[in-house]
Parts: sequence; structure tokens; C-alpha cells
Amino acid sequence: MSARWKKLGKIYDPHRHPLPFAPVGFAQSPQALVLQDRVRVYFSARAQDDLGKFVSHVGYADFSLDFSRLLGVSQAPAIELGGLGTFDEHGIFPFNVLRDGDRVLAFTTGWNRRKSVPTDAAIGRAVSTDDGLTFQKCGAGPVLAPGLHEPFLVGDAFVLRAGGVLKMWYIHGTRWMDNPDRQEAERVYKIAQATSTDDGMSWKRDGRQIIADRLGDDECQALPTVIEHEGRYHMVFCYREATDFRSNPARAYRLGHAWSTDLVNWTRDDSQWALDRSEDGWDSEMICYPHLCRVGDQIYLLYNGNKFGRDGFGVARLET
Repeated sequence: MSARWKKLGKIYDPHRHPLPFAPVGFAQSPQALVLQDRVRVYFSARAQDDLGKFVSHVGYADFSLDFSRLLGVSQAPAIELGGLGTFDEHGIFPFNVLRDGDRVLAFTTGWNRRKSVPTDAAIGRAVSTDDGLTFQKCGAGPVLAPGLHEPFLVGDAFVLRAGGVLKMWYIHGTRWMDNPDRQEAERVYKIAQATSTDDGMSWKRDGRQIIADRLGDDECQALPTVIEHEGRYHMVFCYREATDFRSNPARAYRLGHAWSTDLVNWTRDDSQWALDRSEDGWDSEMICYPHLCRVGDQIYLLYNGNKFGRDGFGVARLET
């Protein structure tokens, strides 16, 4: 079934409503926690450290239940960055939340700078007992990290509970590529899945790429998000070319889609649920970092636009 999305426009601009602890801008990877009277949207914003380099802090913006009104923004980080040498020393991006009774679980992507390549990443776990105002880590290390067959760049977790277990969709790097046009190497990453029976503390990986490539082996797939609708599970994600994607819209991020009936096997069909770029404006060159959420009987899609979310995020409503 093909979905029709109604774009409701950009709803958060970090330049108009900056976070006091991350004033540089950016509001990347918006992800929603639905509360009784509002929707709390977490995102990663940027600050600069003592060396003038970017770090990513998690903050949030509260919205009315239909996303029509901004109610306020966080005045302090929702979670602290890691200490010297830890996997999340230099930032957390993205930040996925899951309601779990009286508490909220968070699955973080912590990143840290490297010397030979720009960065590495792993997935952490944290818990909130105050409705998502603050989160405490379960330890200094990750719960899902690079390993024997996924040697780097493990991140972008999206988690839901199904059949009494936790299901995770995430990405992992498959290779680094030399780029003659840039001093830094470029990465290639794919979507995979894992399962946990112990509340997300340990994970059994599926061990395979689950989403077919559309652009060939160098396709980069990121930020999977999953929701059930009318008997099927739908995944929306973003994908791009491995090189020349920063300033060339033809090679930049766009949204893809896959569906499943069993949360194991996925059929890619970008024509169904993928949201298109606009002809002009803030999301005309790029659409990236999607997040599906249900508020009441409505399904919404949060997403970033041009320049990887430098100027904020918007929302669309499903009108199938």
C-alpha cells in the first residue's frame, strides 16, 4: 500500500530556539517520546570543545501532541558524555528512546574521534526514571560494539519490544574508502538487526545485511525506524552514495522503505512509504535521519533536511 505524506513543515530551528549548552546549531536525528500532554523530541546538537572541535550533546524540544506548537526546550543535556577514552567521549548521535513501564530506556550511539579515520561508534544503554528529563548510563561501556564481523561504526539503534523480546535495527560499517577529493576517508555502512531477551543488556546479532542495495555496493544506509501499520511492519531509513554527497544533491541522503510481516525478512520498496524532497526550501537538497512515531491514531515522520540537520527538523503526517 502506497502512503501519502502531508508535510507539516519545519517545526524546530536551532538558530531561533538554541539550546544553551549546544549553541553552535544543528538538531540532528529527532526521535520522539510521547507523554500524556506533549511529545518530547530528542535530538543531537553541537557545541565546541576547548580545541574548537565539535561535540554532540543530546537535548530535547517539547511539542503539543499535534506538533503545531513548540512548548519549550531543555536547558541542560539529557545525558552526559563519556569520560576520557570512552566510546562516547566526543558525542552522542543519535539517541533512541523506548517507553518501558514507569521508566524510559535509551539506546545511544556514542562516537569518538580516531586518527587514521574520522570516527568510530558503538551503542550504549541508559535509563530514565523522571519521564525522560534525565538519563543515567548503565555503565561506561557499550552494549553493542564493533566485533569480529562488524569491525567498526556500530550505531543508529532503533529498538522496539515485540513478542516478549527487544528487537534492534542498527547500522555497521563494512569498509573505509580513500577519497582523493578529501583528506579524510569515507565510510560505507549497512542495516542489520539484533535481538535481546535481557532488557537490552546483551544482544544476539542476525549476522546479515537485511536491506537490499539500490545504489550498489557503495550505498550507505542509515537511521532505520520501524512501525506497525495495518498488518505490516514498515521501515523507513535514509541512504546515499559513499562519496560526493555533501554538496551534490543527486548523491545526497534520501529516504528509503522496506516492509516485513515477521520482523525478520524485509522487502525493499522505496515507492511505498518514502518521503520525497521538496522542490525548494529547507528539505529540497537532502532528506535524512527519519523517525516514525504514533501519537494517538496518527502516524508521524520526523526528519532532517539540507546540510544534515544544521537548520533543524520537520514533520510529516501519514494520510494513507
